[in-house]
Amino acid sequence: MASANGAPPAAASEAVLKQSEGLPASTPVIRGYDFSNGIDYEALLGAMATTGFQASNFGRAIDEINRMLEWRLSDEPVVDDCDPEERDPAFRAATRCKIFLGFTSNLISSGVRETVRFLIQHKLVDVVVTTAGGVEEDLIKCLAPTYQGAFSLDGAALRARGLNRIGNLLVPNDNYCKFEDWVNPILDQFLAEQKETGQLWTPSKIIDRLGKEIDDPDSCWYWAHKNNIPVFCPALTDGSLGDMIYFHSFRHPGLVVDIVEDIRRMNGQAVHAAPRKTGVVILGGGLPKHHICNANLMRNGSDFAVYVNTAQEFDGSDSGASPGEAVSWGKIRANAQAVKVHGDATIVFPLLVAQTFAKEAERRKQQSSKKPSETTEDTR
Repeated sequence: MASANGAPPAAASEAVLKQSEGLPASTPVIRGYDFSNGIDYEALLGAMATTGFQASNFGRAIDEINRMLEWRLSDEPVVDDCDPEERDPAFRAATRCKIFLGFTSNLISSGVRETVRFLIQHKLVDVVVTTAGGVEEDLIKCLAPTYQGAFSLDGAALRARGLNRIGNLLVPNDNYCKFEDWVNPILDQFLAEQKETGQLWTPSKIIDRLGKEIDDPDSCWYWAHKNNIPVFCPALTDGSLGDMIYFHSFRHPGLVVDIVEDIRRMNGQAVHAAPRKTGVVILGGGLPKHHICNANLMRNGSDFAVYVNTAQEFDGSDSGASPGEAVSWGKIRANAQAVKVHGDATIVFPLLVAQTFAKEAERRKQQSSKKPSETTEDTR
């Protein structure tokens, strides 16, 4: 009801025109990239931080990964009960954060494989966790290509043609036949060596050996073997490789894969990381996400964390769980500046790497070109 003098009701004015409180002077102002300045990709990606929504989370993820890469033990105070070498300034300056990288198999099926291979090739990550599909798809691509398809292709028609669809990618069934021909003699070797030495195989040992046997620099696992970077996959049988092991067990029974040794080794990567800090970069959800986070629980959480996935937390799944939920379990430290980017990793991750790991690789390349007396070897 209007007042007698024609002014709007006081209650409405108070509700709509409520006076706001001032924000701290350090609060970022939302402003995106201005293309009037020309095409400057560096500035464009930098402007994501103040664009808002997931672009701002992308900007925060850049900062978080760069914090992982920039951290040195020399940034921390010397503790009283540390080992003698931890007091050495050169050791402290060379000791870096241990970085865990996790991803689901679809990303290896996609062109993100080349981004992952770059990180492993240049020793930019220290521990890798993936699924069985992530292991085999990398190896299969060394034997035969994956093709571009479409999400709309008819499943029954593809089945009749012997074509398998992964989203909008196509993998001919012949690729898996080639993989079977390649991997079966290696499985024979595994069994023979097990009988000869009594040593059981673990998933990480199998992946390392497969990387050696593929002997192809396009392969992620070739570089993991070459650079002695452990690759963990506790569900190694959940894929084509599991199919091959299944059929092999009928022809030549007796091969044993020990997951207990690997869980000790995987958790040890986190538990024994000290005095280093740990950082996690996890693409997608499922097993790789939880396996990395649970290992870091053993040390009361990772110090840095970046998630990139499209899963939501409304159903209580670990895939959709936020960094805040991980903090409640002790999988990420309470004082970490963890961030989740809600987005397709095939778009987000290559851009993220361009602003972080790729620049770090260039810095290391320039540093290694200096005289030996001018450089200090990193403790990875």
